[in-house]
Amino acid sequence: MNRTTSSRLIRQAEKSIPGGVNSPVRAFKGVGGDPVFFTRGEGPYLYDVDDNRYVDYIQSWGPMILGHNHRPTVDAVVQQAQRALGFGAPTEGEITLAEKIIDMVPSIEKVRLVNSGTEATMSAIRLARGFTGRDLILKFTGCYHGHSDSLLVKAGSGVLTLGIPNSPGVPDAIAARTLNAPYNDLEAVRTIFSEYPEQIACIIIEPVAGNMGCIPPVPGFLEGLRQLTKDQGTVLIFDEVMTGFRSKFGGAQELLGVEADITCLGKVIGGGFPVGAYGARNEIMEQVAPLGGMYQAGTLSGNPIAMAGGISTLKELKKQNPYEKFDAVGDRLSSMLLGAGKKYNIDVTVNRFGSMMNPFFTNVHVTNFEQAQTSNTNRFAIFFWEMIKNGVFLPPSQFEAWFLSSAISEKDMLVIEKAIDKSFQKIQEEQ
Repeated sequence: MNRTTSSRLIRQAEKSIPGGVNSPVRAFKGVGGDPVFFTRGEGPYLYDVDDNRYVDYIQSWGPMILGHNHRPTVDAVVQQAQRALGFGAPTEGEITLAEKIIDMVPSIEKVRLVNSGTEATMSAIRLARGFTGRDLILKFTGCYHGHSDSLLVKAGSGVLTLGIPNSPGVPDAIAARTLNAPYNDLEAVRTIFSEYPEQIACIIIEPVAGNMGCIPPVPGFLEGLRQLTKDQGTVLIFDEVMTGFRSKFGGAQELLGVEADITCLGKVIGGGFPVGAYGARNEIMEQVAPLGGMYQAGTLSGNPIAMAGGISTLKELKKQNPYEKFDAVGDRLSSMLLGAGKKYNIDVTVNRFGSMMNPFFTNVHVTNFEQAQTSNTNRFAIFFWEMIKNGVFLPPSQFEAWFLSSAISEKDMLVIEKAIDKSFQKIQEEQ
């Protein structure tokens, strides 16, 4: 593929933007080479600035669950844009989206709309601290919950891809209030609670990790956290920014049967526009200003364009109910990857949950951060670029989940099947 325009643009971007990108994973440091610049999307496809077409398995990192340029969503956004881009005042669209979220997520009775997943998790932690009167929080190694100070301790996503365990600029005093446990290790969590009795305000967790690769919870793990937090008077926060509406209408917690105290959402609920939300039962949400003293605000929160995109997307999800299709496509992709590994004698394991998945180039069944790091990232880089060459766009990091869309067709499945075979063959040739 010719990518000369992308290569020129990254050189130009580096002169005015740190690293040439506005989010670190986009720099392709995890796979080497120059990032690809895009101009448009249509259904399951992306088109780059050199007019190459790719079957897209990033889907804008999750929001495009219906595919790109989904016509009802675009029409809804255009209609709103023709009325106004924003008001800084309440709109009926905020009520409509909030009611749809509450209807779909059983653990939410009230919801506050914000502008990003980072805002949602940051606000949820402040709310948990205000509700409990405690300062300490507990997160899990390799889980990424946005870039607020408290949550950049042993985080995943781009922090993991770039090999930065903690970010400069996070004061020690703030980091000291964040406790860490291995993901899927309930006994480690129990030990931490015994060491800090009645001091932990909340546990925050991705119920299905998506930022050290896709890692589902082992049986009993979330159930154990739920019981422990109830016993200890600690708030359980589920970061469902990725998993929300991707595995079931009510998110991972509905499919897994474990309800959170506070749920953080984003991505899908904006239909591709910047958005986030946090919600909980009335008792907790009544602590949020103007009802209570926990202050959080945002000039663009509830922006009418984002509301229009989100309302249309959630309506269409209800109409399509694509979750059986996601399971079928995900199972088939898993079989393709495992079959290619066997054919070419390449160690590979595949993790999947609903419409999220990814392969690890290891013979270890990956259930936590440490095991994810056993994956051969050199092999992943070869795999990534060969997939690009054969018309499939993937996350440019071993440690990011793939996202499926309902726009994927049989024709697209044949494209990825051929690309996977050629990519594993390339790994075999170069190992």
